[in-house]
This record gives sequence, C-alpha cells and structure tokens, in this order.
Amino acid sequence: MKKLSGFRVLAGLAAIASMAGPVLAQSTACLQDYQPGVNYFPDEMQVEHAQGFTIEYFDHYKLVTIAQPWQESDDTFAYLLVQCGAPVPEGYDDALVVEVPVDTAVSMSTTYLAGLVELGLSDAVAAVDEFDYISSPEIRARIEAGDIAEVGSGSTVNIEALLALEPGVIFTYGGGDTGPVLRDAGLTVALNSDWMEASPLGRAEWVKFTAAFFNREAEANALFEGIESEYLALSALTTDLENRPTVLLNAMYNDTWYAAGGASYMATLVADAGGDYLWAEDESTGALPLSFETVLDRASEAEVWLNPNYWFSLADGMAEDERYALFIAFQTGEVYNSVARVNETFGNDYAESGALHPEWILADLIAILHPELLPDHDLYYFVQLQ
Repeated sequence: MKKLSGFRVLAGLAAIASMAGPVLAQSTACLQDYQPGVNYFPDEMQVEHAQGFTIEYFDHYKLVTIAQPWQESDDTFAYLLVQCGAPVPEGYDDALVVEVPVDTAVSMSTTYLAGLVELGLSDAVAAVDEFDYISSPEIRARIEAGDIAEVGSGSTVNIEALLALEPGVIFTYGGGDTGPVLRDAGLTVALNSDWMEASPLGRAEWVKFTAAFFNREAEANALFEGIESEYLALSALTTDLENRPTVLLNAMYNDTWYAAGGASYMATLVADAGGDYLWAEDESTGALPLSFETVLDRASEAEVWLNPNYWFSLADGMAEDERYALFIAFQTGEVYNSVARVNETFGNDYAESGALHPEWILADLIAILHPELLPDHDLYYFVQLQ
C-alpha cells in the first residue's frame, strides 16, 4: 500500500542539516587501495521470485535494472552501484552511477521501512515522506529523538530539505510526481516497484534491492531465506485441501467496488491459504472496478470477507452502507480486517512489515480459513470484526 500525502514544513533548514551526518564511516565504506581483478562482492544475491528487477555482479560494481518502473511503462531504469574507492566502468552511459555503500537513505513509502530496519539500517534513515503513518517502533523512536526529517511527497515535496540532508539514496515509487521532481533536483533516486509484484514472495524479495545500495547482501540473503522457507512451509499445509471457503475481498470506494484481480497479490495469498477467491478465474493482477450489484450477485453467500475498507467494527460497515448487511459473511460475523496493528497516529503495520513478511499474513489467513491447521496461532494483522 502506497501513501500519497501532504507534509508539515520543517522549522528551518539549519535543524535539518544538523541531521545529515554519515552513518557509516567513510574509512570503512571506501576502498583505500583498489586492486583490479579482486572480487569486492563475495556475497551475491540471486533474484528468484521478483519480476521487477535484476542484479548482476562484477568485481567492483553491480548493475541493478528495473524492468518496469510503473504500470504501462516501456521504460527501464539501470543503477550502476560502484564500490566506493573503485573506478566507474565504461559502457554504462544510460545508468545512474551510485557509490556504495551509501550512508543515508530517504524512504518515501512505509513499505520500505521494515526492510531497512531488519537489515540493521534504522540509523541510516535520514528522512521519510510523512511521520504519522509510520508504525515501526525503531523509526518512531528516531522521529521522537529528532533524528529523522519529514519531507512530504508529490509535486510539493520539500526539495530544499532533501538537498540539505544530502542523502545517499532516496527510495520512492514510479508513476507519480515525486520521482521526476527529485531527479530534476539532482538527487539520487531509486525507483522501487515492489507494489507491482503479484507474488507475495516476489514483493518481499525487493528487500534485496534495498540491500544492494548498502552492500548488505549477506543480511538480505539470510532474512529472505527465512521468509521464503516459512511461507512455503505454510502454503504446503493447504495444497491438498478439498474444502476451500469462498472469499470476498475489499468493499465500495465511492461508487465502485475495486475487487482484486484473480492473479493479484491478495488473490495469491488467499489461494495459498486454502481459500476459494470468487474472482480467481480472472487473469489480471490489478483491481477490477465493479458495481455493488455485480459483487452482491456473485458474492452474497461468500463464507469469509476480508479487508472491507478501514472498518474497526461491523457498525463501521453499516454506517458506510447498510446494504453490506445483505452479505452472508456480514450476517454471520465472518468479516476480518487487517487493523490489529494500527497505532495512535493511524500507522498500520500491515502496510509496513506486511510487505516484507507475507508469511505472517499467510499464517493469519490460514488460521481464519482453516483454524484446525494452526490451532495455536494468534492473529497478528487481522481482527474479526464485531
């Protein structure tokens, strides 16, 4: 889930600039005596599930390529990550050159924060787009200490604040106003397309994209190996199930019900959890714009309803539209929403750590759809609405 939101103007660039000290000492980050032919990246990462990026390794540089930075884009973006202290190779005129490891980063979406934290890079976060929707205790502690700046997003992003910070890299997403504005200002921008991955493991594997800028290959490999192993073990529990409860997703937004496509991220999670998603035959990975009547006709008898807008109770649903009571799942109370980990500023950890940990989401869904398979599991992201 991406956030597009406003920002609060910071009180003076002097305070911002004071945060800009390097996290990693340059004496350890840069080579002091570059030797041609020496492999400076002994720990390589292989991309196996993600479709949106690739990494190629050479002795003293890496080539990271983004296949499609946003939907319906024919562009590709290449990042030449050169070990600090080593020469920039020739022949990559179209790639953005970045010396690695970078020392600081800006996160323009909450979905990148869990990866930074779990790679041990909390102290490298110099700024975020907006404070309020952040859930991570580590990042919130640094915000409270005044160590992280708030710079906004979109066409009104605070460029002056970012220039004062001089971040090593800014992680953002393509398709909006933010990326072009930042690039035009001469800032180093890395476009993250994790949100376009239909595979839960593919989306989680973008932690390797983040790690490449910090030379944290070993940490990323270990982290993702654990995520992958647990996800595959959980999904194996449902492989041979014959009883698959029917599942309805989402709810109305204005006058349209945006149902998840049958090949989408959430549809994949439902299938792996042993559910029968009612639009599973659809082959799209995006959202299906449907009318209320169309959804009611197909899904009125769905056994389980997941993620119906930002409801904390069934009463919230009734206040939104009394017609929701026509669904059997609403009548039986089989409505579950991913709002268990919402903090006082409405930061939702489901939209933060959930992007990195689909295995935790999958465990919740299995416990909802097939509680007999995980009898001791306490729901982590989801709550049953009352």
